[in-house]
Amino acid sequence: VQLQASGGGLVQAGDSLRVSCAVSGRPYSRDYIGWFRQAPGKEREFVGRINWISGTTSYTDSVEGRFFISRDVAKNTMYLQMNSLKPEDTAVYYCAAHQGGSFYYVTSWDVWGQGTLVTVSS
Repeated sequence: VQLQASGGGLVQAGDSLRVSCAVSGRPYSRDYIGWFRQAPGKEREFVGRINWISGTTSYTDSVEGRFFISRDVAKNTMYLQMNSLKPEDTAVYYCAAHQGGSFYYVTSWDVWGQGTLVTVSS
């Protein structure tokens, strides 16, 4: 499986933005595809994930209720809809494929897209 994120940009606090992740290869070879983010000077952190077959999702607490992950199976694309954006959401957003283990650990994910930058101004 290969991943490519796109759709980042500069928005203002309170705005919404949707980023995409194109999934090529064999998406059904992985149960979960997810999103991480890395802010300047900080470690990469788990944002949320989706089960590619069932569509069930889970999120980290800091984005619960504001961010929503979905997928279009026909287009082999995963989306991250981000609402009520805050300056602290500024980061490079990466999509990744899960290989096993806790969703929160970077080492549980072994295939990564190149990242897309989201900047939220105050």
